[in-house]
Amino acid sequence: MRTVIVKKQEPADVADTPNSVHFQPVGRGRNSLPVAVLSAIDPVLREALLASLLLDAEGVVALRYEVDEKAAALRRLVIAADGVIEDELVHLDHPCASCAMREDAVPTLGRLAGIGGIAAVVLAPPLSAEPSIVAGALRPHQGSWHLAAAVTAVDLGEVRDDLLGDDTLAERGLQWAAGDARSVGEALAAQTEYADTLVVEGEAAGPGAELVEHLRAPEQRLVHGVFALPAAELLEGTLDHLLGLRRRDVRYVEPHGGPVEHGTWTLDLCSERPFHPDRLLENIEELGAGSLRGRGRFWVPDRPDSICQWDGAGGQVSIGAVWRAGRELPTTRLVVTGIDRADRARVREAFGRSLLTAREWEAGLEPWLGAEDLLAPWLGVRGAAA
Repeated sequence: MRTVIVKKQEPADVADTPNSVHFQPVGRGRNSLPVAVLSAIDPVLREALLASLLLDAEGVVALRYEVDEKAAALRRLVIAADGVIEDELVHLDHPCASCAMREDAVPTLGRLAGIGGIAAVVLAPPLSAEPSIVAGALRPHQGSWHLAAAVTAVDLGEVRDDLLGDDTLAERGLQWAAGDARSVGEALAAQTEYADTLVVEGEAAGPGAELVEHLRAPEQRLVHGVFALPAAELLEGTLDHLLGLRRRDVRYVEPHGGPVEHGTWTLDLCSERPFHPDRLLENIEELGAGSLRGRGRFWVPDRPDSICQWDGAGGQVSIGAVWRAGRELPTTRLVVTGIDRADRARVREAFGRSLLTAREWEAGLEPWLGAEDLLAPWLGVRGAAA
């Protein structure tokens, strides 16, 4: 079992937060080109779903990006059902998803929208890209085209290892750029939580499907089989970007539950008490290590004005003080899903040990005034804007 990596979670770009100004996307019925964002970490599934969508409806093309490590660039392909239309290397000033979308995808989509015979576009960013970042970079530029949907392809036979295992993107050659230290689980979780449609391939009643049921939100559409999703249904709507961001926002995390025949479990751990900073550090591996997907919020008594994020997958845990609390004290709530029975008891006990005791809680927050800030390396400087 790999040691948990604790890292500071950088604040999200203002354009990608639910509190930002709501740009009204171009809706169905407008004369604009529908664009669906397709995400995956499995190249075979992505290509199968792309091929199915291209063959299912006339005039659908794929705008696909790949990382070209040798050229330190992106490879852009425009593909129709009958073959490749364009194949070019794109050199960017900054190797990040949002920059790539703004610098190349935006003008390319505008150009494709002006070509007669193109009825829709399926945009496939590089494997492991986060669709919320892609969509967030694209949505202010809608006009001749609009974001219609976000779909993620998932291999049910591999999803338990992918989501809960400790492989990194670098170990699988899936990193977006040099320095991308994310785990495979972190990347896949970001893709599955944001998407409004999940296309799953594999045993419908197997352990992988059970895990997906525990993690997916009720409003997310589930399609079994990469050839079972009609292109018209995927492209007829309008992407609800803010709803996708809310599913990703740990302040609103909810347990969804699901079948348990294959041993999948979900814990909903709640308390009005904060974590004790020292005991949180002592127990953080017990809370986050192993085959787990854990999300939620917490607070610590030496900074009661901050809501802190807990986001763990693939043996990594990201924490950070990323929001300001309101007039009321925050609450601590972690929703943790796993597949190993022993992990369930360990996590529950570690959660209890990490909280302030009843006696410490009764003493109030005054004893914490001026206390050493043990979590500053991960939560940031106390008093800084969250």
